[in-house]
Amino acid sequence: MYAVELNKLTRRFGSFTAVNNITLRIRKGIIYGFLGPNGSGKSTTIRMLCGLLEPTAGSGAVLGLDIARNSEDIKRHIGYMSQKFSLYDDLTVIENLRFYAGLYSLPPEEGAPRIQEMLELAGLQTRRNELAANLSGGWKQRLALGCAILHNPPILFLDEPTGGVDPKSRRMFWDIIHQLSLGGTTVMVTTHFMDEAEHCDEIGFIFEGNLIASDSPAGLKGRIPGTLLAKPASEPMELLEELESGPIPLLDAYPFGASIRVLVDPEQAVQFAAKGYQVVAPSLEDVFVFLVKSHREEVVA
Repeated sequence: MYAVELNKLTRRFGSFTAVNNITLRIRKGIIYGFLGPNGSGKSTTIRMLCGLLEPTAGSGAVLGLDIARNSEDIKRHIGYMSQKFSLYDDLTVIENLRFYAGLYSLPPEEGAPRIQEMLELAGLQTRRNELAANLSGGWKQRLALGCAILHNPPILFLDEPTGGVDPKSRRMFWDIIHQLSLGGTTVMVTTHFMDEAEHCDEIGFIFEGNLIASDSPAGLKGRIPGTLLAKPASEPMELLEELESGPIPLLDAYPFGASIRVLVDPEQAVQFAAKGYQVVAPSLEDVFVFLVKSHREEVVA
């Protein structure tokens, strides 16, 4: 059995389609990244999976439970951390954890050791008596995660968990996610950070409500055809115009920071080497650019 199974899952708000016919299977025990720009449908999908929002069409199951018919059962079996997770600022770290232990109906003999585990996992032992309001963004996120997994759920949904925190806190947060995965927890995490997605076992690219690809990071990078080249450019747009009007056929070309990326057939690569271009390995950002363009061409066709 899969941890998550979706079949043509769709959610509309009036005439706007936020999630469009998503079909997806997520294996148990993996970290699955849901990657896409803001407004692409990531959070809407997560909310449907958590039983917080009814689908307009299609179907889905979490841990074998139907997301439309068994939403209350799903809520009891999952961990969920939203972009604006509700910590109680006027409670201390330990008081927040005790409060959530009560919400999850954990008996004292089970709740007390779990709270201690969460303090250790999140590195919050020395801050246990500090008010949540006084914690920095990164420490608040760790406490929020501890509250979300206090009842030891088999699957955890994290919606943009590292938004607004510093890079060091992001790295530490991902260390905790990996520990959970190694312990058998299935983790589905939404993000728009490409570097974070590299930590995932599998990634789903979502764009304008459509799941345009789902695979391992290596599998996704292998979808880019031809040879990818790069060259620093002080004026990337000028160089791009020059390339597009030149005699050598291109599979693709686009600015990439302070450089230009060019995708060509392998036999054409030698002509660019003489002009200072170097062969580079595709990044997930390159994959996303390629997949979005391919998707748009399919829609137009």
